[in-house]
Amino acid sequence: MSGWVGTTSIDWPPDLLRATDLTRVALDELLALAGRMKAEPAGWTGALAGAALACLYEVPTTRAGLSAQVAAHRLGMEPVTMRPHDLDDEDEPPEDVGRILSGWSAAILVRDLPDPDLARLAGAATVPVVNARSPEHHPCQALTDVFTVREHFGELDGLVLAYVGPSGNAARSLLTIGALAGMTVRVAAPPGHGPEPEDVAGAAILGELHGGQVALVEEPREAVADADAIVTGPWPRPADPVERRRLHERLAPYCVTPPLVEHAAARAIVLHQLPVHRGEEIRAAVVDHRRSVIWRQAANRVPVEQAILYALSGGGEG
Repeated sequence: MSGWVGTTSIDWPPDLLRATDLTRVALDELLALAGRMKAEPAGWTGALAGAALACLYEVPTTRAGLSAQVAAHRLGMEPVTMRPHDLDDEDEPPEDVGRILSGWSAAILVRDLPDPDLARLAGAATVPVVNARSPEHHPCQALTDVFTVREHFGELDGLVLAYVGPSGNAARSLLTIGALAGMTVRVAAPPGHGPEPEDVAGAAILGELHGGQVALVEEPREAVADADAIVTGPWPRPADPVERRRLHERLAPYCVTPPLVEHAAARAIVLHQLPVHRGEEIRAAVVDHRRSVIWRQAANRVPVEQAILYALSGGGEG
């Protein structure tokens, strides 16, 4: 078990529901821990041996559910899944679900539960609750993004990260994590699709405290100018094909294309928060270019989630 490292000296949050749950010290240690776990994936299999991870999500995906299960197995945990759809608030409210799952699990991982319900569950649970994705927040994805950037450049302080496209839960979390890490984060989003003013204001305060900056702009070229990393994600896909076509026509200027990437720094890398829709939010030539680290980024979900589960569950104590 050469990879084991105690975590008692870090002030870990009781849960990870949103990016603002982390301090700068916790963020730095979490990223370093994920790096050690990636370098030695078999070195932690006894860390939480015999413990259960309660997983609440509808269907495991290649991005979220499956990566969490692999992360749990690397810690010796047994992931046990159930669907939030099977929960009946009238019969069993989120508070009771949190109490029940706390009785036999070391941690609870939840995806796609409405944020108010997620907060109710976490408030009653006595074990850590990890938000794998909710309508408003996506801290695991943001942590994976900055971990991948840090892995590539060796540091985060002073780097410029540009997010291009409509701002959703992952972009909101990335804005916060980037500012906390001391990065300059620029978001280029079309009118009506950008982060909320309170999200920008909160990230700006974190930036002032930790040497980072945030900026909201409309022009993608302004956002990516001399940037070290460009991040994008899937566009909204309304069910109605006519509505989808009209929306994507409005979003077309925010597609990450080879000419747009050329405005970034010569060493810039491109990330994508998945799933990729080639020809919509990003051109296939960018996805397959040498600057792309998209597939490494996808694989990095495992050590990042492994580090989160280990740290918040008290791995290495004693």
